[in-house]
Amino acid sequence: MSNTPEQLVFELPHRAAMGLEDFLVSESNAAAVALVDRWPDWPVGAAILVGPTGSGKTHLANVWQLRTAATSYPAPVLSRDGVPAVASAGAVIIEDIQTLVDEAALFHLLNLVREQRLQVLLTTDTAPGDLCVGLPDLRSRLKALPMASIEAPDDALLRAVLVKLFADRQLSVEPHVIDYVLVRMERSMSAAERFVTEADRRRSASVTNRSAADIDRSIRTRT
Repeated sequence: MSNTPEQLVFELPHRAAMGLEDFLVSESNAAAVALVDRWPDWPVGAAILVGPTGSGKTHLANVWQLRTAATSYPAPVLSRDGVPAVASAGAVIIEDIQTLVDEAALFHLLNLVREQRLQVLLTTDTAPGDLCVGLPDLRSRLKALPMASIEAPDDALLRAVLVKLFADRQLSVEPHVIDYVLVRMERSMSAAERFVTEADRRRSASVTNRSAADIDRSIRTRT
């Protein structure tokens, strides 16, 4: 790390996450971004985002939530008795449907897409055709919904994410350090977050240790 790094330039488009942060777009997530951008012109009022943990599904769902004033629920809390209250929001996000407990509840909710013009965004780490769903009608309904996948991040996206995460922590990193990390790390956004968090923790610990040593030397000098 250095106080005078070379300038890093990326040709990745940036999209503001509704004033919260930038969402970096690359080939690995462009289809999912396009799906969210197409709303409200979805063929039906529901769609599915598919991607591994830490890939950006929740981030994109948050962007959609801010556009639609949707209410978000983790899939395990969805129940048949609770569907009317969930649907009353008009726009709903159900996250991680691979963890669904009450399949009939989700099927009922999706029926309300047509009956009440409900808007629903589902997220999952598993493609609809590979989900373990016992209810045949629900399985068919999920497979028929518009879907977009977020693939494993490519090098351009991971590199940009690393630089952004370091910058968020006011850490300047030279390009060769990013390149060194990039070829050795797990290929995921969550791994990038963990790496930068740990680097920042170690930097903070080093600064604290140096400060303590300086104080100790100062005290011994005075005595």
